[in-house]
Amino acid sequence: MRTVFLAGGIGSGKSTVARELERLGCCRIDLDQLSREVLLPGTQTTLEVARAFGMDLLDEETGALDRRLLAERAFATSEDAARLEQIELPAIARLLEERLSALSAAADPPEICLVEIPLLDRADAMRHMASETVVVDCPVELRRVRAIGRGMTGEDFDARVANQPTDEWLRTHADTIICNTGTYDELIAQVHDWYESHKGGE
Repeated sequence: MRTVFLAGGIGSGKSTVARELERLGCCRIDLDQLSREVLLPGTQTTLEVARAFGMDLLDEETGALDRRLLAERAFATSEDAARLEQIELPAIARLLEERLSALSAAADPPEICLVEIPLLDRADAMRHMASETVVVDCPVELRRVRAIGRGMTGEDFDARVANQPTDEWLRTHADTIICNTGTYDELIAQVHDWYESHKGGE
């Protein structure tokens, strides 16, 4: 089984690429979903987060984490944000490794497992799991226009971009770059070309 990390900045078209590759037959894992799973009620990670940022974050009856309050506390300073990452990221990496191991050991494992990585610069502890890193590249100016066209405010877009790796950083850490500056059909054609060159263990 080939494990491929897929990255790209907000508005780059990463999700479009992921959906098309899934449609073509790739197994798809969304790291955002794993990050939610490690913070479900009763997990060790949830307890560690509560110990670090306040036990009042936990609902007394359900044990659910108050994510809004956690965000207020964890992103109040860069130090607090780093502290949260130090708790979350190792747990996410362990869960990803478990999922990949289970898929690889299955009776009929997928040829390609695609892992969507929201922030590649935070994934150093996971990079060894990938046989290839694909980056969807699109200039930030064009990404901003597209994001606003989907209803996001310019201020929100700028704030999110400020917390993401730069386009240059992503390009230097990519094995393959898919350029999304043209039409939807041109993007999909690149996706199909990549898939055709990788399926069947080629």
